[in-house]
Amino acid sequence: MVQGAVCGLAALPVVFLWVKAAPWTEGNHFVRALVFALLAVPSYAVFGMGLMAVSPLANRLTGARTPPNVELRIADMDWALMRWVRAMVAAHLVRLFAGSLFRGSPIWTTYLRWNGARIGRRVYVNSLALSDHELLEFGDDVVIGGGVHLSGHTVEHGVLRTGTVRLGSGVTVGLGSYVDIDVEVGAGCQVGAMSFVPKHSRLEGGAVYAGVPVKRVA
Repeated sequence: MVQGAVCGLAALPVVFLWVKAAPWTEGNHFVRALVFALLAVPSYAVFGMGLMAVSPLANRLTGARTPPNVELRIADMDWALMRWVRAMVAAHLVRLFAGSLFRGSPIWTTYLRWNGARIGRRVYVNSLALSDHELLEFGDDVVIGGGVHLSGHTVEHGVLRTGTVRLGSGVTVGLGSYVDIDVEVGAGCQVGAMSFVPKHSRLEGGAVYAGVPVKRVA
């Protein structure tokens, strides 16, 4: 119900625009088809931006979020767990409908901030596989490459575990890498492409790490 309302509110400006445009083309089917065709892509962009604005607001109002530093049994299905599930669903819908269009842009970074991530200036995020935004902390000038999976949660033996991921200023995470929970990466550190940073890792600033799992290489 919440996500249906979110999508409806995000689509409201688009519906209003199309309702207003319909009388202008009444009686001429070719002109109507042309106008609606030209409006299709801008309408989708407006809907995507609306979704990125309304979804974080709905999460705040309903308490949908990832709790920090907890262990919750999936089988218990308690309210803390369900709030996490609702937050994951909300983020997935935004990724599905708006992510491909806006990732790598300041608009995408703004959405991540609105959805709870603590992000510095000039941060470039070219990945849709970031989750648990409330548990992400990035300094200035951080670069997240395409296909990077960066998450504040893991599920092991039926237990949800969460932990904050902190990236210092000037950190670069190479394309296709995986960063697990409770990780701290020092300022200026470089993580090579296709690398795996295990949970509870502490990477030194100014160094280069690569591999599965990562090891310091420079």
